[in-house]
Amino acid sequence: MTLHLKKLCVGVETPEQLEAWMPQRLDRAERELGRRVLWHVTRQVPKRAPEILEGGSLYWVMNGRMRARQPIHDLREIRDSEGRRACVIELAPELIRVSATPHRPFQGWRYLQPEEAPADVGRADSDPAAEMPDWMVRELQDLGVL
Repeated sequence: MTLHLKKLCVGVETPEQLEAWMPQRLDRAERELGRRVLWHVTRQVPKRAPEILEGGSLYWVMNGRMRARQPIHDLREIRDSEGRRACVIELAPELIRVSATPHRPFQGWRYLQPEEAPADVGRADSDPAAEMPDWMVRELQDLGVL
């Protein structure tokens, strides 16, 4: 069964900000690794990596809402500069918007069951937020309309 991860996207408030940051990281990876990939390093290594690698994604929480996801290509254990275990989460270079879902802050990453994951924006036939600007979706959710 596929399993996902969720993580706070610290310092980023919107998917557009994250997308704006991605090209320079992709260029750096291409220069240094010879591949156009994105990665995120975290201190804890998921014990359920095989389930995550069966099609899981990293869901980003931005400004108190789960807003986007990136498919996970690989998970690798490494040692940081001080010899401590860490995990490289290799991500697809595409950012997929999801239905903005309120979420409380937390530290590190957490597992996310597929049935708890928000739907991709615009993929559901009846998604009223698919064409709305982010600020409008936020306000309508706060009012309980969406």
